[in-house]
Amino acid sequence: MKHRSKGRKLGRKKDQRKALRKSLMDGLIEHGKIKTTEAKAKEIRPKIEKLVTKARLGTLANRRLLSEKLSSGATKKMMDEIGPKYKDCKGGYTRITKIGARKGDAAPMATIEFV
Repeated sequence: MKHRSKGRKLGRKKDQRKALRKSLMDGLIEHGKIKTTEAKAKEIRPKIEKLVTKARLGTLANRRLLSEKLSSGATKKMMDEIGPKYKDCKGGYTRITKIGARKGDAAPMATIEFV
């Protein structure tokens, strides 16, 4: 049964998945747009949306929650630039665009970016 089993394993152990998610989210915040596989993009999208919602409010408690999930540079950029940018938006801060298959292993690729 698949009851209450959310998320993707991405072929990694738990600590490796956590590190991968953190590095993908840090890269997205730092660059504004990253190219990755569809599964990875779909995995980080809800997590990054929740972090942007916290950054919109800009409280100290939310800054501390963000610093648990992100690096210090990404937390600063999220609170100072990205959060205020989406002050009036209710959601839908990111966009996933499919870009075809990777040449080496035919993995479906996508870009994820801030709208």
